[in-house]
Amino acid sequence: MTEQMQVVEISQPGGPEVLKPAMRAVPRPGHGQVLIRLAYAGVNRPDALQRAGRYAPPRGASDLPGLEGAGTIAALGSGVSGLAVGDEVCALLPGGGYAQYALTAAAHCLPVPRGKDLRQAACLPETFFTVWSNVFMRGRLQAGERFLVHGGSSGIGTTAIQLARQFGARVFATAGSGDKCAACLALGAEQAVNYRQQDFVEVLRAEGGANLILDMVGGSYFGRNLDALADDGRLVQIAFLESPKVEANLAQIMTRRLTFTGSTLRPQSDLAKARIADELRARVWPLLEAGRIAPVMDQEFALADAGRAHARMESSAHIGKIVLRID
Repeated sequence: MTEQMQVVEISQPGGPEVLKPAMRAVPRPGHGQVLIRLAYAGVNRPDALQRAGRYAPPRGASDLPGLEGAGTIAALGSGVSGLAVGDEVCALLPGGGYAQYALTAAAHCLPVPRGKDLRQAACLPETFFTVWSNVFMRGRLQAGERFLVHGGSSGIGTTAIQLARQFGARVFATAGSGDKCAACLALGAEQAVNYRQQDFVEVLRAEGGANLILDMVGGSYFGRNLDALADDGRLVQIAFLESPKVEANLAQIMTRRLTFTGSTLRPQSDLAKARIADELRARVWPLLEAGRIAPVMDQEFALADAGRAHARMESSAHIGKIVLRID
């Protein structure tokens, strides 16, 4: 193993052009950690927020962007069991994925599902941890319920549609074009609402209202989401692409017994993330290995072209996941 590695770092807060190739020392794993030689890294919205100076990494995490990846275990820290050097894994990362090597907690690693390659596996952790913890653990989605996911053609959306359908929910999605709506339908959505042409509130109310909504828009969507919920419905917030500030009718929440919650994944404890990993291994990995669900892949870029990858993501032209090829 070399002493130096290629990385892409944030030279200063700004647009995609501030992502610059650099060389850094290869990190060493501490207690309970593993070092992964990455083959691919996923690109996610939080990476762009960090690049813009709006999402600081947690204390002790790498300042490099990159929250998921797949590759080969290169070194083990003390106290690690169940993994060996040479094992192929995908992993949730605290940061540092835009690099040849990255550190993470051993408990946040999952095996590459049988039948999936490293490129596909790199796209699993961030979206699957997020969707499982928010839709199923926090949102308590049940078979037969009506589930609405906004941004259905995104990495989060394509994952949420497939998982919700596999667990028996009726799935509805919003997207911004005919092609994106078609992609949502192909993945199992019962209806896909082009939000430029239709009102998702009207569509869901006609069906009796959504029992659960997964939203990453915030802002003006908050009140409309409440209107789209059925009585006793739940709204789970995982981002706020429009605005974090909202106005709410508390009387509506109280009289209709609505529940509003939300979470972010990165600041959660190592133990909380390990529990999510355990549930994914038991309940979701068998679906991946059986071919019943799969990551939707958009486009691949070389590590040095991370700026181009960010530009594509922020254009919202993509359907599914964008990846960086490390080697």
